[in-house]
Amino acid sequence: MGARILVIDDEPDMCELLSMALSAEGAEVVATTSSSDAFERVGSEDFDAVLTDLSMKEMDGLEVCHRIAAIHPNLPVIVVTGLGSMDAAIAAMRAGAYDFITKPIEPKLLSLSIERAIEHKRAHTELVRLREVVDSASKPGGIVGSSRAMRRVHDVVGRLSGSEVPVLIEGETGVGKEVTARYVHETSRRKSGPFVAINCAAVPPTLLESELFGHARGAFTDARTERVGLFVQANGGTLFLDEIGELPIELQPKLLRALQEKAVRPVGSNHEVPFDARVITASNRELEDEVVEKRFREDLYYRINVVRIVVPALRERDRDVLELAQHFLAASGVQAGKPPLRLSTEVAKRLMDYHWPGNVRELENCIARGVALARFAELTVDDLPERIRSYESGRFVVSANDEVEIVTLVELERRYVERVLAVFHGNKSRTAQALGIDRRTLYRKAEKWSDDRRRESS
Repeated sequence: MGARILVIDDEPDMCELLSMALSAEGAEVVATTSSSDAFERVGSEDFDAVLTDLSMKEMDGLEVCHRIAAIHPNLPVIVVTGLGSMDAAIAAMRAGAYDFITKPIEPKLLSLSIERAIEHKRAHTELVRLREVVDSASKPGGIVGSSRAMRRVHDVVGRLSGSEVPVLIEGETGVGKEVTARYVHETSRRKSGPFVAINCAAVPPTLLESELFGHARGAFTDARTERVGLFVQANGGTLFLDEIGELPIELQPKLLRALQEKAVRPVGSNHEVPFDARVITASNRELEDEVVEKRFREDLYYRINVVRIVVPALRERDRDVLELAQHFLAASGVQAGKPPLRLSTEVAKRLMDYHWPGNVRELENCIARGVALARFAELTVDDLPERIRSYESGRFVVSANDEVEIVTLVELERRYVERVLAVFHGNKSRTAQALGIDRRTLYRKAEKWSDDRRRESS
């Protein structure tokens, strides 16, 4: 549990019993038989939750709830009583209690109640923090995220501000690779120049060469006029080639030559055209594995991979979920012409519990949908998509004394492989070697899990 709990009960034996039960669950317990002593501690010490008896001589549990709510409204109070009546429960809740437990106390149910109370407090605290902080990502080029994983991305980008070396950005679909590329551009000396982006997977292979390098008039049937390619359009700025791993193998030597010579030859032309643009590439595949499988040229890989930035999946940066949600909430509100909305605490909990197979893009769409459907000043659970409203984390109470997490063998395998991938920083070759399987087997599994996530998020 790892929480700090204040126990209040005027019976020393009960204080000792509760302290032993909670300590056995890993909590740090401070117990007192005096209500006045309890309030002094609440005012001077930090606690994650308070556990108080309802019937006490000095001050009853209802008054304790009222006074703690006045001092620390975000500190959850759980009331314990032998009076298992509905009236007592209602009175406790009206007094500000988070939960209500009757005696005799079942240790596992008590532990579960405290864990939920702490999670509620964490979600509320995070919302308050986000409402008070000006979102740095509202500035041009900003990327949202204060998690350790995103701090590493910020650090690398910051150190690149005075350099123009090629950058390769890798990460799953929807993590924000283009946003990261724009951030690299906006923090560079070329920030006043254009940022030109193209998704290599979205353009038919027959047209991609013309898009990148341009074409001369009459180069092919529909080439009625001369066209300037994206390399030249990006002069003075940055060219972002997204999903570079989808680049046809026959076009890769031409791209390599363009990067080496800083010049492109338009389709149907006999002359090369120089360009002055920094090139940033991105891929949702592990290009090192693509090189091994002969689907990507090794010399081109080393040309574009001078500095590599790995953008983590959203499930690996839990701390950023609510920060991103607040950012999208503000942006979607402006676009929808609505006054600023807030996230309810329950919505915050649902967002943090969800596994986000579609990453940041799925979260952005979720918030945009919620803003469009919102009827109140606060986003509610009813405004969320069904898949998030009904999502269960996989925890089940098998019996009153045995709460376990049950997952399928397929899910267990996926989680283990992802943990090993994280150890090797996403390197599939080293991961496959550690797992004792072929690279192709690992690649097929990763592709299948990625397809499953896309279906879940659609």
